[in-house]
Amino acid sequence: MVLAVNARANSDAVRFSENVNLSLRRTVHLLLRANGDSATAIPPVSQADAHTFSVRMENMLDYDKLPETLQQSLAAYHIDQPYTVTVLDCDSGTVQLGYQFFDLRQPGGVPCAGRSREARCYVLQVRFTPAQQPAKTAGNSWLLISVGGALAGLGFIAWNRSRHKKEQSPMPLPETVPASRLAFGQSWLDTASQTLFDSATTHSLTFREAKLLALFAKNTNQVLERDFILKSVWEDEGVTVGRSVDVFVSRLRKLLAADPHVKITAVHGVGYKLEAHS
Repeated sequence: MVLAVNARANSDAVRFSENVNLSLRRTVHLLLRANGDSATAIPPVSQADAHTFSVRMENMLDYDKLPETLQQSLAAYHIDQPYTVTVLDCDSGTVQLGYQFFDLRQPGGVPCAGRSREARCYVLQVRFTPAQQPAKTAGNSWLLISVGGALAGLGFIAWNRSRHKKEQSPMPLPETVPASRLAFGQSWLDTASQTLFDSATTHSLTFREAKLLALFAKNTNQVLERDFILKSVWEDEGVTVGRSVDVFVSRLRKLLAADPHVKITAVHGVGYKLEAHS
């Protein structure tokens, strides 16, 4: 069973690397096309580690087009992990520009936007934030590593029991609630870490799950029209799929099932509403 889990993890890592590779090549291609360049060859994408990728961009930099083009390319290959972008000088390796994924949602946009840049060789480097492992519940999960040896198995069981006890204790909101935390019912969402908390467990969300839940949490007990949800969560990513709303609402319902004070209801022919009460 351990071999099967490792094989699946390796396969996921390979697919992720391939999709990032294609996304970066698509980004450079579109930036070259925007500059009227259809002849410059796109060099291979380099991978420094499991989360860091880079590609050279010759004779170019339309920095204002980079954030949107890159995000649309990543969305096209279903990559929704947060990331940090660094633009380096090819010769000196010094950092010329950069921004974080979360800057895309800030009112002022990404840093240094709107400033002219000399067209020369740059290296586009993208580092993805490693996905957080979802919280595990007690039970039979220790079987996954039992073949690793008696000592390892006993250590895992002791740790799992200890953590489970902590998860069962209430998790109240801090007295001073950061702006990144949205409370509803007996749950709250940390938008910065894309983590959902309730009184017993935590759940790591994907980018779009967190974005959709944040939209609901900011508009509790209000009906949100389907078109409004699509435009708010998907359209600015370059991907608009009508059934996406239903699929992601279904996911959120499962994640929120442990909180009886929260429910996402469908309003026929209109959209959805997050009902929350104390």
